[in-house]
Amino acid sequence: MTSSIPLETRSKNTLFQKDDVFVLFGELFGRGYATGLLNQAKDAGMTIIGITVGRRDENNALRALTDEELTEAEANLGGKIINIPLMAGFDQDAPDGTATPTDMVNEMTIDTWQDHKLDWDHLAICRDMGTKRFTDALAQIMAQLDGMIADGKNVFFAHTMAGGIPRAKVFMAIANRIYKGRGARHMPSQALMDSDLGKLILQNFDDVTANSFAHLIEASATIRDRIEAAGGQVRYSAYGYHGTRVLIDGAYSWQTYTSYTQGFAKMNLENHAKAAWEKGIKATVYNCPEIRTNSSDVFAGIELSLLPLLSAFEKEGGGDWADGVRARCQDLLKDDVTLESVLQTVSDYQTSATMQSFYDFGAWPMQNSAEQVDMTVGTSQDIVALHKDRKALISDELSTYVVSATGALMFGESSDPTGPVLWLDHDLVAQHLIEANA
Repeated sequence: MTSSIPLETRSKNTLFQKDDVFVLFGELFGRGYATGLLNQAKDAGMTIIGITVGRRDENNALRALTDEELTEAEANLGGKIINIPLMAGFDQDAPDGTATPTDMVNEMTIDTWQDHKLDWDHLAICRDMGTKRFTDALAQIMAQLDGMIADGKNVFFAHTMAGGIPRAKVFMAIANRIYKGRGARHMPSQALMDSDLGKLILQNFDDVTANSFAHLIEASATIRDRIEAAGGQVRYSAYGYHGTRVLIDGAYSWQTYTSYTQGFAKMNLENHAKAAWEKGIKATVYNCPEIRTNSSDVFAGIELSLLPLLSAFEKEGGGDWADGVRARCQDLLKDDVTLESVLQTVSDYQTSATMQSFYDFGAWPMQNSAEQVDMTVGTSQDIVALHKDRKALISDELSTYVVSATGALMFGESSDPTGPVLWLDHDLVAQHLIEANA
């Protein structure tokens, strides 16, 4: 793939209707994209079914939700949850009495991690165990789900699994230096890629973010065959990230956050969708614009790609509604700061000579540089400091709009999808929001 493939039309839902089934393949937590798509399914009157990743007991063993936890999770979802733990990844898996991958990472220190060598034979056993645990649980879930979907219904599987960072203190310290470190505290992301730690993390990212999608498509084959034989249709969606076209210097241009370590897994996610599509299965990865989420906050500066959405509102003819959004964003800034000055700061950052080499689609995901991190993190921190309240940012306001728009665009397009990998860029996001709020 040499360039992105933007979604070019804003399709309406022509397939899903009342009592069709929407399956959220990933537990609903906090801030994130899934809410927008889930709301579209609810608005269409679909029956909502979810899963859980489970919880860890005092011995770190994976368990189902308690009755109280299940009640709370189902209320949050607005539907029924199949209470079989489905945790992707293998960072906590190991034969009894042996070290888990997370235990092995915890043996590292901030001074030794780059030279620390891992036992790859043991890790391969752990990975196989994690895969078997996941696929065994998935088979049980699909058997239960099969009995919950009647013939004649359409089914939408929405994959939301992502991540895979081991819960190890040392990695959080390393991540802070790689994604946020400036000056003497900077650590190049290539150092992580070259280490055994980095190679382990990439494997776990693959299992959580990408391979779980392939397992879902394979495990749901019996349901898919039955539904389609009865005249219904089945769709699959997944959330990707592979940069976004945003308004830069008056034109929509592809740009990205650097360094996005999960990018390798996101490309594998795309490949799983392509493989399914070639078999006639309507599976689409939607590469969504940058927003602030609980997981993305580790990437300092990712919100800089979000702020140009305000300029897109104006370019696409947002009128009074766009003026209202800008006014609300202006109110979040200190009294002596103008919104225009903030947007100019972002524009200066995006058009700077430092950033241009990182906007190479074919080289994505690129590793960072000290100069680039200094500019990205510095610009981000400068803009945050211009707000009245560091917990009430323009990027938070805009993130809610992107979540809503991407949900509607994905739901409409999935009625009759045009390809396995599509980009949702700022132009269509803006156009949808303007029309929805006219």
